[in-house]
Parts: sequence; C-alpha cells; structure tokens
Amino acid sequence: MIFDELWDGELWARVGMALLCGGIVGLERQLRGKPAGIRTSSLICIGTAMFVYLGQGLDVDHGDPARVVGQVVTGVGFLGAGVIMTRDGLLTGVTSAAVIWSLAASGAAIGLGRFGMALVVAAVSVGVLVGVERLERAFVGLRRGVHADSPGPHGAEDGGVEAEPTARMSGSPPRRNRLRR
Repeated sequence: MIFDELWDGELWARVGMALLCGGIVGLERQLRGKPAGIRTSSLICIGTAMFVYLGQGLDVDHGDPARVVGQVVTGVGFLGAGVIMTRDGLLTGVTSAAVIWSLAASGAAIGLGRFGMALVVAAVSVGVLVGVERLERAFVGLRRGVHADSPGPHGAEDGGVEAEPTARMSGSPPRRNRLRR
C-alpha cells in the first residue's frame, strides 16, 4: 500500500549506487578541503537519480519524462553557480561547479538504470581531478597564468581564473600570479 516502495529493489539499488558514486567523488573533494564533499556530493547524486527515476514513471499524457532531465540539468546549473565566487578579482570554484554537474550526470545515469555509465563518470571525474593536479606538479609549464600555484583561496586546481576588469568589484588592478622556478 503506502509503504510498498520501501521494498522496491530498484529503488534501493539506485540509492546505493548514488551513494557510491557521490561518495567516490565527494571523498576526493573532502580530502582536499574543497566545496561539495562527501555529504553534498552524495545528496546531489541521490537527488538527481530520484528525480530522473520518478520522471520515468510519468504518464506521457500528464508529463514528459525527458523534460524532467532538462529541468534537473537547469537546477543543478544554478546549484553549481552557487559555489563560484569572485574574490580579489579572481574567479574561484569553477572546478567545484563542474564536479557538481558531473555528479548530476552520474545521478541521471543511475535514475535511468545505467549503473555502469554512472560509475564510469564518477571514476573519470576523480581521475581528471587527481591526474591533472599531478600533471601540473610534474610540468612547470602547466602552472602558468591562471593555473599558477595558489591564485585564490581554494588553490590553483579550483579555478583561480582572473575576472574580466569590467567584472571587478574592488576596482583594483588585476593581481599577477607568480611562477615558481
């Protein structure tokens, strides 16, 4: 009756996979002290998976399941925009916003029952985050410009893109990043 969904194996498989995918990505973010750690990443993945899963059950006469995915993408875009900030003329949080978007992609795949795809997206996301940082450490040439060491409060990996002069709030000249030699 009312609680029949509690025994639905498909529901619990999706919740478990969302916890796994969100946890994998969230652990990497939390260990580095970045926004959207384990808790947030898991909730983004679960929420997206549930919205898409519920959308599949819509009767086409009363709703369009494809539109559910589109609305989730829009909503997650706003959530990601919330972690992007400008401080001292530098744009930070861009990588965290992109991570939120990839978490939603994993969640959407889970909602559609594509668990393998969701795991691949989560694993590749962590691979990019860890791998690019290692490349930046190994090759000095990759740490130039906006990717120089510690351009912002969240470090080089999490954005550090210099804002356009018209977008500056302080009116001060652009801050120059220094290269280590």
